[in-house]
Amino acid sequence: MGRGRADDEASYDEASRKRYGTGGGRFGFGAGGGGLPYVFIAIVVIMAFVAVRLFYLQVINGKTYADAAEHRRTNTQTLQARRGTIYDRNGNVLAMSEECYDVYCNPREVTDIDAETELLVRILGGDASKYKELLSKDSTFVYVERKADKEACESLRDELIANGYAGVYLLGQTRRVYPYGEVCGQVLGMVNIDNQGVSGLELMYNDELSGTNGEMIMETGLGGVPIAGAAAEVRQPKDGKDIVLSIDVDVQRFVEEKVLAAVDENEAKSGFAMVCDPRSGEIIAACSTPYANLTDSASIAGEALNLKLVSDSYDPGSIFKVLTAAIGLESGTVQTSDYFDMPPTLLVGHDIVSDEDGRNEHTQMNLREMLRRSSNVGAALIAQEKIGADVFSEGIKKFGIGQLTGIDYPGESPGIVKSREEYDGSSLGSMSFGQGLSIPMVQMVRAVGAIANKGVLCTPHFAVTVGGKSVQWSNESQAVSEGTAEKITDMMKTVVEDGTGQTAAVEGYDVAAKTGTGEEAENGKYIEGRYLASLIGFAPASDPQVLLYVGLNETPYIAYSSAGPVFSAIMGEVLEDMGVLSTS
Repeated sequence: MGRGRADDEASYDEASRKRYGTGGGRFGFGAGGGGLPYVFIAIVVIMAFVAVRLFYLQVINGKTYADAAEHRRTNTQTLQARRGTIYDRNGNVLAMSEECYDVYCNPREVTDIDAETELLVRILGGDASKYKELLSKDSTFVYVERKADKEACESLRDELIANGYAGVYLLGQTRRVYPYGEVCGQVLGMVNIDNQGVSGLELMYNDELSGTNGEMIMETGLGGVPIAGAAAEVRQPKDGKDIVLSIDVDVQRFVEEKVLAAVDENEAKSGFAMVCDPRSGEIIAACSTPYANLTDSASIAGEALNLKLVSDSYDPGSIFKVLTAAIGLESGTVQTSDYFDMPPTLLVGHDIVSDEDGRNEHTQMNLREMLRRSSNVGAALIAQEKIGADVFSEGIKKFGIGQLTGIDYPGESPGIVKSREEYDGSSLGSMSFGQGLSIPMVQMVRAVGAIANKGVLCTPHFAVTVGGKSVQWSNESQAVSEGTAEKITDMMKTVVEDGTGQTAAVEGYDVAAKTGTGEEAENGKYIEGRYLASLIGFAPASDPQVLLYVGLNETPYIAYSSAGPVFSAIMGEVLEDMGVLSTS
């Protein structure tokens, strides 16, 4: 029995060892347990996660985090390139860039908000509450004033240093200035706060004028404060190219004064004029009211930034008869010797057309007489009975009517001109004397310029050189033959000598011109007594060097008494200024 107890005790101890051994195995410490592989797996999983995370942070997103860190410890400022200078044909500066400063601050560095606010108001002017708000912002960079005067800013800097004030700094910049103020404002156009063109030639040639901006990268410490003495990385800006225009600023000023006075004298809504050299297409002056005073941008009305000669479309009126006559001669359907029996009125579609002189009898007319009298009936009869729709449509296309001229000015409109397929019963007759179509006036400048230039179309343009290199403006196709152009020119001389354009005469010069008194349309209907009075012509007729187009919009007066006198005054001045010899 004693043996049995010993056996029992041995069994108890052994069972106990097994039990505790098994228990230790549950926690991975038992000699015979299976916990070690689980621990190893856990460690491998953790290490793998860390490795993947490191790969993601350092390889996949490494550049992003590096750039973010770099951004936090640097401050980058744009160094604006000096915008190119714009000159007129005689070397006068029309637009230039001058040095100025952007005033900025790091509000976290400002030590005396009230004192620095008072200093800003005293030197820069402006509202104290505005400056105080800016100097109190929770930021490390705030613009206080953009494009501030150089002299004032340098005085500001001296006083900041003298008083030991911190947090307000200057950054050298440039700003656009226009020495002639309102003169040529529409043509030149404007730039925005970042010196980028937003209208006119500043917009048209923005890429050439603007150059390439540089930058300055400053190293900053905690809170974005620049580190004193730390090196700054600077990439210098590349200045823009200079541009020389065909504009003569003295002629431009004179033209603007005369057009503005004519608008007032003739109770017109607006006026416009363009002076060019028909042999090259160079524009010597161009304007439309209201004007844009570039030295006071807050006063500029939206429409003042549009050159209406280019952007707006109108019925050209009777000046279009010049093209009708030229198409008739060029096509051979009409001869200079042909006379036609012109009735007092003529049916054009469903409308009755008559002449402004109110004649009530049949009259014999040739092309010269038709232009001298500015006969609507004559133009419509020749177009409908002799020229025909096909020839007429092709003829105005050769003159570029309904097509972009290619003028180097933004916002050019092609106008609204029916294609041959769109002609109805009244299209041919009404278009022959300048109704039933709507075009920007620059198209008539180019078309009549071809009459003055031996039948060859030229592209109207402003730029002569860009960056010191001549701009090539190639002549276009032949609108009509030289012979046809000479015949039409001679007829246009008669208009000035003994016709509706007598008020356009210039003493000492032979002038070829044509009047236009087109009725203004509203809601698709022509309004009686409200005209677009215009006159286009060139001189000397024997050797055309100057072409002028003058128009008064929504005037109650016909071209003879309104556009004619202002044409004469401008043409006379231009011929003298350009040194054109008298022909008498």
